[in-house]
Amino acid sequence: MLEGKLALVAGVANRRSIAWAIAQALHERGARLAFTYQGERLEKDVRKLAETVDSSVVVPCDVRDEGDLERAFGQVADGLGGLDLMVHSVAFAPAETLQGRYLDTARDDFWTALDVSCYSLVAMTRHAEPLMRARGGGSIVTMTFLGGERAFPHYNVMGVAKAALDASVRALAVDLGEAAIRVNAVSAGPIRTVAGRSIPGFSEMEGIVATRAPLRRNVDAAEVAQTAVYLLDAPGVTGTVAYCDAGYHAVGL
Repeated sequence: MLEGKLALVAGVANRRSIAWAIAQALHERGARLAFTYQGERLEKDVRKLAETVDSSVVVPCDVRDEGDLERAFGQVADGLGGLDLMVHSVAFAPAETLQGRYLDTARDDFWTALDVSCYSLVAMTRHAEPLMRARGGGSIVTMTFLGGERAFPHYNVMGVAKAALDASVRALAVDLGEAAIRVNAVSAGPIRTVAGRSIPGFSEMEGIVATRAPLRRNVDAAEVAQTAVYLLDAPGVTGTVAYCDAGYHAVGL
């Protein structure tokens, strides 16, 4: 159903990444892929993974640098020949913000988390917009978490960043609807990615979700990828957060 679509996937770190699961799902459905990565440390792994899905368009990108974003999107456009789809799976908060109290978050750490985890979607979408308009429309999906709606122990400033991300999805959907560009988010349950495991108490969180979610289990990255693909391909859906968390968001206790 996505045969020939041109897709950029941002946020692959390794084969456990949710972004990588989405990339595989897009490849299986016929999309052509490009990847961005952050820093030389990740380049080798991302390039190896990209080869397995027949992609040679692998571009460094610092999402906090407008000049770097402009260069990266230019290289992606040249490599793919345009852009139809974008997957934004980018988030970061300094490790110390996930310890102790949210109240004690330093101002600079707060802005770092909001910049990388939320504003990066706005900045990347701004560069994607003209490429998608040239193709008659497009679709963008980002990754969020229930911590943007409810307080989770130790999630702290990342919860605030996800709340801002959710609001940005709605605002961007309104801005870009007239160009037939859709913007949505997937709210995934806890998954053992590198980023997930860095949250103190992550194992306890997994256990609680598996016990209390209606499906009595956690989800895996492949299931999250299916949800992302649905949103990328659903022509009448925009401004939406779709939950893939075994139903945990629907329960109270």
